[in-house]
Amino acid sequence: MKRYKIEAFENLVEAFQSLPSIGKKTAVRLAYHLVMEDGFRAMKLAHAIENGVCSIRVCSQCNNMSEDEICAICSDEYRDTSRLCIVQNARDILTIEEGGQFDGVYYVVTKIEDMDELHLRRAVRDAEEVIFAFPPSIATETMILYIKDKLEGMNLIFSKIAQGVPTGVELENIDIVSLTRAMEARVKA
Repeated sequence: MKRYKIEAFENLVEAFQSLPSIGKKTAVRLAYHLVMEDGFRAMKLAHAIENGVCSIRVCSQCNNMSEDEICAICSDEYRDTSRLCIVQNARDILTIEEGGQFDGVYYVVTKIEDMDELHLRRAVRDAEEVIFAFPPSIATETMILYIKDKLEGMNLIFSKIAQGVPTGVELENIDIVSLTRAMEARVKA
C-alpha cells in the first residue's frame, strides 16, 4: 500500500522537527496550524525568520547578538564596565537581562579552544571583577580555571554565580528569581 504524503507539508514538519526540543507531534501540530489555520501568521513568521537571519550578527566586542557591529549593551555608556559577566552563549545574556539586576557588561565564550590570551585580555580591559555565569559542571569548572590562568596577573576579582543553579541545566531553563538570587549571591571563583 502506498503511503499518503504531501511533500511540502512533510518538508515543513521536518524543518520544525530539526529545531531544538520539537518532536514529531509538535512539528506536525505547528505545521498544520500555520498552513491550514493561520496563513497570515505563517507568512509573518517566515518574514521574521528571514529578517532575523539577515539582520542579526555577532557583536565585535562581546560576541552577543546584535543588529549593529557593536551591541546595545557594549555601546551603553551607563553600563558598569568594571563588572564583566562571562557566559557560554548569547541566550544566557537574554536570560540574565530579563532579571534586570545586572548592570555590567558581558562576554560570550564561543569556543574555549578559539580563545587566545590577547582576545581575553581585551575583553576584560576595564573590568575589576569577572563573574562566571556558567551552569555548574566539570567542563565549566575547567573553563573557569583556563580563563583565570590566561588572565593571571591582571589584578581581577573572580567570582561565579552562586550554587542553586541545578547541575546540567542551561541558564535559559532557570526561573528568573533563582537566576537573580544566584547572580546576587555569587562567590569567588
